[in-house]
Amino acid sequence: MRIETCYFCSSRIYPGHGIQFVRNDCKIFKFCRSKCHAAFKKKKNPRKTKWTKAYRKTVGKELTIDPSFEFEKRRNVPVKYDRETWTKAVEAMKKVNTIKTKRQNAYIMQRLRKGRELENERDIKEVQRDMSLIRSPAAGLKERKAAEAELENMQESDVEMEEGIVEDGGEVTL
Repeated sequence: MRIETCYFCSSRIYPGHGIQFVRNDCKIFKFCRSKCHAAFKKKKNPRKTKWTKAYRKTVGKELTIDPSFEFEKRRNVPVKYDRETWTKAVEAMKKVNTIKTKRQNAYIMQRLRKGRELENERDIKEVQRDMSLIRSPAAGLKERKAAEAELENMQESDVEMEEGIVEDGGEVTL
């Protein structure tokens, strides 16, 4: 049983499913559904069609460069059947699959982390911009009264110093 991949969207085609299109030069194109076949006939570019894997890879939404993808390459070298190599191959496929899912999850989390940072920066800017809506009018009332009292004291002392200078005859000596 061979699971093929769709020429347009790169999804899996299970046996008994999909459509095959054979061109005049004997090139075979396999499609998973009529949606992909119709897009191919309309000469759409899979890298510009948002729902395809090619688009997701070109935009950077999926992991593109990873050594685990080397195992999925088709090898056309026939190998004599051996039960031991077959069991090893099946176990290796399971391990490769787990490694690949872990790496893809880590890649997705890294992409999400960047979005969270941008969201935090946006939230901080919004809070700073609308601080008057958040802070109550009574907040900092004691500090403002203390600052006003201090200002009055400084003004009184300035007035007293000016009066003292005027009483001395108007001359300032240092």
